[in-house]
Amino acid sequence: MTNSRRPSTNYLYYLVLLIVFGVGLWFVLSRGSQLTPPTQTTASGPGLTVNSNRQSGTTETRSPVSILLLQMVVIIVIARLFGAVFRRIGQPPVMGEMVAGITLGPSVLQVFWPQASAFLFPPSSMGTLGVLSQLGVVLFMFVVGMELDLTHLREKASTAIMVSHASIVVPFLLGAGLALSLYPSLGTPNTSFTPFALFLGIAMSITAFPVLARILKDRGLTETPLGTMAIACASIDDVTAWCTLVFVVALVKSGGLASAIWSIGLTLLFIVLMLAFVRPRLETLLAKRIETTSYSRILMAGILAFVLASAWFTETIGIHALFGGFLAGAVMPSTPGVQSFLKEKIEAFSSAALLPLFFVFTGLRTQVTLLNDRKGWLMCLAIIGVAVLGKLGGSMLMARWTKMSWRDSFAIGSLMNTRGLIELVVLNIGYDLGILSARIFVMMVIMALVTTFMTAPLLSLVKVGK
Repeated sequence: MTNSRRPSTNYLYYLVLLIVFGVGLWFVLSRGSQLTPPTQTTASGPGLTVNSNRQSGTTETRSPVSILLLQMVVIIVIARLFGAVFRRIGQPPVMGEMVAGITLGPSVLQVFWPQASAFLFPPSSMGTLGVLSQLGVVLFMFVVGMELDLTHLREKASTAIMVSHASIVVPFLLGAGLALSLYPSLGTPNTSFTPFALFLGIAMSITAFPVLARILKDRGLTETPLGTMAIACASIDDVTAWCTLVFVVALVKSGGLASAIWSIGLTLLFIVLMLAFVRPRLETLLAKRIETTSYSRILMAGILAFVLASAWFTETIGIHALFGGFLAGAVMPSTPGVQSFLKEKIEAFSSAALLPLFFVFTGLRTQVTLLNDRKGWLMCLAIIGVAVLGKLGGSMLMARWTKMSWRDSFAIGSLMNTRGLIELVVLNIGYDLGILSARIFVMMVIMALVTTFMTAPLLSLVKVGK
């Protein structure tokens, strides 16, 4: 993998890309501001009642604890089984857990065994299940933040930045453009075109950094030039996409640009404090603890309190708890043994017990039967096509323009097209904020599954890795 093209030529491509993106996004938002949202839509946003077709006269007599414990047993077992099956067919186990979540939802279980669905997931239990699932995602984002290692950028900074930003701006612009045709029928009445288009663009631009890293590890590519480049691109993609999402979430939650700027200002101040003040002191504190004593319950309690406090703060200032968890992980020092200890203790529990709850909670919102006509499925195919064209195509072309081989460029594009769990997290944020209707939520979840499933076969097609 070589890069003999002059840097000035690369920067020219990058500049042209940014100009086209800016002009194109302005045109889309200008045209979209003239559109009117649908007067009504199928259940959307936080008000969705899962399994609403059950008999309303049913009274739940079981205790909330017994319901939750049964749900956790079933969810954990089914998630493990699906994960094992998907691993055997060459897919990341997280793909199996995502499919398990949809299987336990209204798309499968409620259709074929409605009595079991009603018994396992009564409407009264959804609040508790939702809160626990969010806790699992906060801890997951903490681990993702710890895994974010920008040292990969030292040798390939310019190429990685250009490829990563191409993998964001191209699908972002295409997604926002697609919103022009989707908004009149799939928008929500209380959401204007601008947040809908921006959110659709972000959802098209996401790369699942943890899933990508695990695919590279499974195929023995982590230490190769291709693997380090992919990890560098995904790292930049992660940071850029989350920063953009912060702006959109702040805009929607605050209800105006001035309030959004205030929320973003507080977020930037929080980031500066975490990086400049908290991180150095964490390094000193953890280094002393390593020298004086073994890892203890006090250390674990302190770290958990720090993560939850960070999540609480970002939720309070109008962003989202997930950003706090992510940032808490990003400022964790790379002291030998610290990150491995934290990942062993936190990731083991959150991945095994809490994250499957998130998959099922997402599955309970994903009602594939809403796509009950030809037009709906055509829209879904269009979303998948735009997502692949923008993400894979944009990454591949920019990688090729920076003088990577076509084979490596295609492999980079395929890896950046992996969306996985991170996409589900973003989609749930949009659903909770009322930006996404239930129908387009289903389409986007299907897109996330399809694009993630494609990665391994595409890498095998060009004979990359094992």
